[in-house]
Amino acid sequence: MKKLIILSATFLAMWMTQSCGNNAKNPQSETPVDSAKDVNETVKPVDEKSSEFAVEAANGGMMEVEMGKLAQEKAQNARVKAFATMMVNDHSKANDELKALASNKGITLPAELSTETKKHIDDLGKKTGKDFDKEYISMMVDDHDKDVSKFEKASDNVTDQDLKTWAAKTLPTLKAHQDSAKAIKDALKK
Repeated sequence: MKKLIILSATFLAMWMTQSCGNNAKNPQSETPVDSAKDVNETVKPVDEKSSEFAVEAANGGMMEVEMGKLAQEKAQNARVKAFATMMVNDHSKANDELKALASNKGITLPAELSTETKKHIDDLGKKTGKDFDKEYISMMVDDHDKDVSKFEKASDNVTDQDLKTWAAKTLPTLKAHQDSAKAIKDALKK
């Protein structure tokens, strides 16, 4: 009987050691964006390009809202504050639309911002006054340049028709944001 218990304990210990091995992915070490992409890759609710676009758009939209909220509090320039309010309102609306669309399609979106994005927000939050305004608007110009490019590609290339339509419908708003951010950036240089 003792041999059976020892043998069972040995096998149990070996099994536990193997199952806790370093080869398995640790979900706690992954970023929310990576985790969402992994789930979508496994479940395959839509094609890979479509689900990756949805995940990246969700992360970007959440970032715009959080940075906008920060700018509403910290910005000194009235135009920067107004732009931040527009970011919060427009991107909150787009985020809600994307969440509903993703839910209907079974696409998993990140529940929180990526670690890299949180770091950008933290770094921005350390700035004050005109330095904050200039950095925020500069980030918004760069981000909207990337967003417009991604949404243009998505409105042409993703195969999921609903996501393609949403990208095309959202694109004019992103272009308006891009133009506004560039105009404010130029005004802040003076």
